[in-house]
Amino acid sequence: MLSLKNVAVKYGSFTAVHDVNIEVTSGEIVVLLGSNGAGKSTVFRTISGLNKPSAGDVLFEGNKINRRSADQIVQFGIGQCPEGRKLFPAMTVQENLRMGGYVHRRKRDEIKHSLEHVFELFPILKEKRNDAAGSLSGGQQQMLAIGRTLMSKPKLMLLDEPSVGLAPLIVEQMFEVIQKINKEGTTILLAEQNANAALKIADKGYVFENGTIVLEGTSEDLFANDEVRKAYIGA
Repeated sequence: MLSLKNVAVKYGSFTAVHDVNIEVTSGEIVVLLGSNGAGKSTVFRTISGLNKPSAGDVLFEGNKINRRSADQIVQFGIGQCPEGRKLFPAMTVQENLRMGGYVHRRKRDEIKHSLEHVFELFPILKEKRNDAAGSLSGGQQQMLAIGRTLMSKPKLMLLDEPSVGLAPLIVEQMFEVIQKINKEGTTILLAEQNANAALKIADKGYVFENGTIVLEGTSEDLFANDEVRKAYIGA
């Protein structure tokens, strides 16, 4: 479904990621592990068209998307839930969600159906649909960010650090919902520092250090790897 082949990305003369190869098959949950600044967000921004690779190719469903604009990539079926949520704090929950469905704005029935789906996944958002997004708790804001991404009906969802700053119980609930979204047919690419939570739900993973992949394997392999456990699981 998604292939990154020998991708490099530069910021000026600085190479942020180099020689990155990633494969995501339809239906999978794939996790990118690594500390802050390891290159995960740069990879996400490159997939979603916000960065252009200086080398290599990004392919989605067999089509090269390197030179496509970010809005075209959303229309192809890739939705990104960014790190830090990037909500519109003064707008209501419902207005934020409708912004996420902007690419389908002419299909009113589809928007209505997507809204109902998000409210089913996150009942608290239905309760607070007329509240300003900025008034929500951190966990509720993360739910809204995920819900807003779902409104574009993505085939592939990029989730950038969804657990940052959240209480362990909320993280658990969040990952249960991510699993549910995946079971409903959305492929998930997840960037996480919380290896413990991420590897429990992922099929496979890639470990990033200094802009390059240093390790890859199934979740079981990575969970059993001593280096991964020491660096990211604390065991």
